[in-house]
Amino acid sequence: MLRPNALFARGTLGDVVAHVRGVDARLCIRLNRSLRRRWVLRLFRAASQLGDGLFWYALMLALLLLARDGAAAVLHMTCVGVVCTASYKLLKQSTLRLRPYRVHGEVAPGAAPLDTYSFPSGHTLHAVAFTLVAVAYYPLLLALLLPFTLLVAASRVVLGLHYPTDVLAGAAIGAAIAGASFFLV
Repeated sequence: MLRPNALFARGTLGDVVAHVRGVDARLCIRLNRSLRRRWVLRLFRAASQLGDGLFWYALMLALLLLARDGAAAVLHMTCVGVVCTASYKLLKQSTLRLRPYRVHGEVAPGAAPLDTYSFPSGHTLHAVAFTLVAVAYYPLLLALLLPFTLLVAASRVVLGLHYPTDVLAGAAIGAAIAGASFFLV
């Protein structure tokens, strides 16, 4: 029988958390260095700015105007968006994790943050949730939405605004909210 701490190679849960934080910071620093290339900065800044909402609002408008049953999909996305916003704001105010560029001098902010704290990534949370809902209604949108969602998620780390774990948590929360929404529809 395994002892509970036998699951952790370093011994204690605190050691594991410290190890994950170290890996998180090193990966963030390494990815952020790619901003030295001008095209990388432009690409990820554009993805991040579109992920602020503009892309999703344009998609919803297009669905309303062009898609059969577009109103149902847009209403579903709107409801999911409200729950996502409330969830990530509550979590950010509860965890108070500072953004990487505020903690690590080697991380250069590639864009202005929307708020002070980093956990979880609201951009990623919304992108994953909206993608899952939109693709459930219109599966062909996956070819457009998956690459965009991945760009938005990556942009948050590359721009020095989030740690990789912030992005992973945002993706998991967004997927959970979108998934749960299908039981209510």
